[in-house]
Amino acid sequence: MNAALFDQLAAMLQQQGPAAAIQLLCEQLRQSGDYNALFYALLLKKRHELGVNPIPTGPSEELPTAIHAPYEEGIRAAAREVGQLFLQQGSLQQAWFYFRMIGEPQPIRAALEATQPAEDEDIQPLVSIAFYEGVHPKKGFDWILNRYGLCSAITTVGSSELPHGEDVKHYCIQSLVRALYHELRLRLTTEIQAHQGFPPSGSDAPPHTPGVLRQLIDGRDWLFGEEAYHIDTSHLSSVVQLSMHLPRCPELGMARELCAYGAKLSGRFLGRNEEAPFERGYLDYDIYLSILTGENVEEGIAHFRAKADAADPEEIGTYPAEVLVNLLLKLDRPREAIEVARKHLAGAERQGRQLTCPNLNELCQRYRQYDLLADVARELDDPVYYLAGMLAKQQQT
Repeated sequence: MNAALFDQLAAMLQQQGPAAAIQLLCEQLRQSGDYNALFYALLLKKRHELGVNPIPTGPSEELPTAIHAPYEEGIRAAAREVGQLFLQQGSLQQAWFYFRMIGEPQPIRAALEATQPAEDEDIQPLVSIAFYEGVHPKKGFDWILNRYGLCSAITTVGSSELPHGEDVKHYCIQSLVRALYHELRLRLTTEIQAHQGFPPSGSDAPPHTPGVLRQLIDGRDWLFGEEAYHIDTSHLSSVVQLSMHLPRCPELGMARELCAYGAKLSGRFLGRNEEAPFERGYLDYDIYLSILTGENVEEGIAHFRAKADAADPEEIGTYPAEVLVNLLLKLDRPREAIEVARKHLAGAERQGRQLTCPNLNELCQRYRQYDLLADVARELDDPVYYLAGMLAKQQQT
């Protein structure tokens, strides 16, 4: 800061008073671009206007109660002004500090939406704000996928600590399916064209046109000779499994085509060591996805019901039944889900096992099946939930 400013402030304070000196300070800080200092100068200004101690970092609890609300609004106004000044000079991280302080992410979200990072720009700060701090998670995930690649993106979505709701999770998985589908389609097209000397049919279709991938592999078993593969098989397996979390959408059909490709790979890539009920790998995943797309629903449910019935809980656990419960809940068939849970999971609850689906008590409560809750509690020798279920049933009627 120019040393002359201090003399100017002292002279202004003596000649025109505190308000004029504060105004001069704020103007000089704006002109010099010292916006962090400007924030505190604006707080000083507000404190002076309110007639309280002007030290901007003074404890707010020392202020009179009647001053709290207007001072809080002064803080918000100062943060907005300084945040906007940082945005205008392109300092998004510094701007976020002030808008985060007052709980107003929208200006940062708008700035992120408009941001187009250069190819050599370090985008980690942008990713941190957009994705991990939740200001614009879809945009942040686009950057993760496009800049860091499928492996990082899959790891991000597969984390049990994904800090976002279902809408964002679905968006991320859909993006992964489209990206892998597009990558596989390009590589298959290139190999087929090199093999036959001209582009295969459908190669000029838009990037995410459903059905093209299946069309490329049908009748071309030579693509899979000598244990050949065209994309990272761990990526393929991960994306297919993540796709099971999707609601009905076009990407489910693409995921089924990925399964069709995976099923043609050499046996060592087929996921034969997958946990039941997906021990047949892509064949079982495809059946599951076909249910979600509304195709072969009853046949598919029967397929997984048979696996749940055949599973020995002592040998392979209750995961097949848990998968069936979650599937029935996704299809909005809670009564059937409760019946499966009662048949296969009551014993697991008695033993205190952790389940990947809601337990029987949770299901009965969620869907107000209090008579069943009481019956199950009696079977499990649980008098507390027995009486609770009986009383809840009385209140229900």
